[in-house]
Amino acid sequence: MKHLIYLLCVLTIISCGEKKEKIEETTLEKAHRIHDDVITIDTHNDINVKNFVDSVNYSQRLDNQVNLPKMKEGGLDVTWLIVYTGQDTLTDEGYAKAKENAMSKFDAIHKLCEEIAPEDIELALTSADVERIVGSGKKAAMIGVENAYSIGTDLAQFKTYHDLGARYISLAHNGHSQFSDSNTGEADDEWLHNGLSDLGKQAVVEMNKLGIMIDVSHPSKEAMKQMISLSKAPIIASHSSARALCDHSRNLDDEQLMLMKENGGVVQTVAFSSYLNTEKHEARAAYMKSIYEKVADSLDIAWYERSQFSSLSDTEKEAFMENYPKVLKIGKELVVNMTDAPEAVNVSDFVNHIDYMVKLIGIDHVGISSDFDGGGGIAGWNDASETFNVTLELVKRGYSEENIAKLWGGNLMRVLDEVQAIAKEMGER
Repeated sequence: MKHLIYLLCVLTIISCGEKKEKIEETTLEKAHRIHDDVITIDTHNDINVKNFVDSVNYSQRLDNQVNLPKMKEGGLDVTWLIVYTGQDTLTDEGYAKAKENAMSKFDAIHKLCEEIAPEDIELALTSADVERIVGSGKKAAMIGVENAYSIGTDLAQFKTYHDLGARYISLAHNGHSQFSDSNTGEADDEWLHNGLSDLGKQAVVEMNKLGIMIDVSHPSKEAMKQMISLSKAPIIASHSSARALCDHSRNLDDEQLMLMKENGGVVQTVAFSSYLNTEKHEARAAYMKSIYEKVADSLDIAWYERSQFSSLSDTEKEAFMENYPKVLKIGKELVVNMTDAPEAVNVSDFVNHIDYMVKLIGIDHVGISSDFDGGGGIAGWNDASETFNVTLELVKRGYSEENIAKLWGGNLMRVLDEVQAIAKEMGER
């Protein structure tokens, strides 16, 4: 009798295991189907112009986080390539140097789409472009500008940037610009404009007229509130998460999130470790710091903390950015087999922020971004080749295909459509 009971128990366990395996397989198949069906858009990927030359470019599987082979492997359809300029002095000399940097990045993106790999990737300017390009089997590139500092004080330059393909611009980055205070002022409660400068207020109007989405991911809270008050069109946060879950000034608090909802905008949740889970990030970062330093030392490469970056010379910055992906790749490979390594911030932590914001402000106002090649990347979504893992986690949490499509870019394209429609109306008056 005991043997019979034991046998029944074993059969029951095996049966349950088979059912569980079948459920997991079904979930996996569903996730693959949805991932193949929806258009996946990542709204923030930084670039290094050295990866846009004839011998080294995005048609190759480089060590960086986003390139065409990795986009194809992960099923990422659209990459917003970023024209980023760091903050410097508010002088004509500073503006001129910044503009030169920005133009080199615009040139690089156009070269990729028009000369290097026109059969594989095309520049999109509208949501219709995105649908047409992705429908043709190609990848789409879009352009965002991180920090309007490079525009200087000539508002006519916003049209120049628009004509070059820019479809969103942030008025500040780390440090107060001529247009707007930055979130970084919060640390010492030191502000330059108490929100937007007069020039910044004019810039909001200019972007509305041109059909450029206003990005509030780096400006201060007060500046963001003023932008919403002034803008006739919805705005976006191109790469920000929920401050209620991770208390970082780069994230949006509940008041800001509600303002985004009322404005009709969208918050692109960012897969940036320190903006998702402070405790896990700090434990892992402290552990990895020594690993990266050892790797850099073994390669005879200078290694710096992010806090040191602004003090480096241009030559030091270029060398660091060139070596950064290589050191990270080797360091992460080394740590895989280290049993004492603290758990890394992962896709589950990322989707926790999506869940929170969807619950607070609704599915129509939340999206997805990575900040790849600019510090972003988490366990499970560390480069474009792992993009499917985000969809898989969303399916596991019960999101429908319709809602996953909204998160993966539908909401952002809706905002772009509205921004461009309002610009057209303003131009017709």
